[in-house]
Amino acid sequence: MDRIFQFGFLAFTSLFTMVTPFGIIPYFTSLTKNMTHKEVQRIAFKGVLTAFIIMVLFAFAGNFIFEFFHISVNGLRIVGGILFFLSGYDMLQAKMNRLKEEGQSFSEFVNEFAITPLGIPIICGPGSITMTIVLFNDARNYSEKAILFGIIIVVLFTTYLILVGSRTILKVLGDNGNKVLMRIMGLILMVIAVELMFAGLKPMIQEMMGK
Repeated sequence: MDRIFQFGFLAFTSLFTMVTPFGIIPYFTSLTKNMTHKEVQRIAFKGVLTAFIIMVLFAFAGNFIFEFFHISVNGLRIVGGILFFLSGYDMLQAKMNRLKEEGQSFSEFVNEFAITPLGIPIICGPGSITMTIVLFNDARNYSEKAILFGIIIVVLFTTYLILVGSRTILKVLGDNGNKVLMRIMGLILMVIAVELMFAGLKPMIQEMMGK
């Protein structure tokens, strides 16, 4: 029972901090400020659904990717840890540098942004995909895998609610409150990143010492 609780808690905190729904609020509200509430709901749902499909696909395709490219789970943990640490550092500085791709015009950015870049890579970025693959491989049985998919649904549904209510949340939190919240999540993400890197390094070092 303790293992399931720990796994579920790790899955929720890791995925929630990688998705960073509160960090998306200023960006999302700026692009939907002239839209009706129904249009905002439709765009948020489409973005979240896109993210869910991508995360589930990568969870199931993770092992195939490992075998095809001869990648080890421990190697992915280390790379993922580095990626999470850098993302956490950006969040600690109250930055969101993954929102807009360089050279992309505003009209192109807005056009069909519910799927991309909102669904992927903003809601479901490289960090979320990597963490989904790692957690799916760490799940020891079908119960833990089911918990993981349940957590993905909970995180993305929470993200949907936050995006739909983003205008109200932004008014309550204010710009400074939003930055403080982003920094807290960034700090949590950096701690998870360190744990993830050591989880990948430890078996590698033990294997080298054994040889």
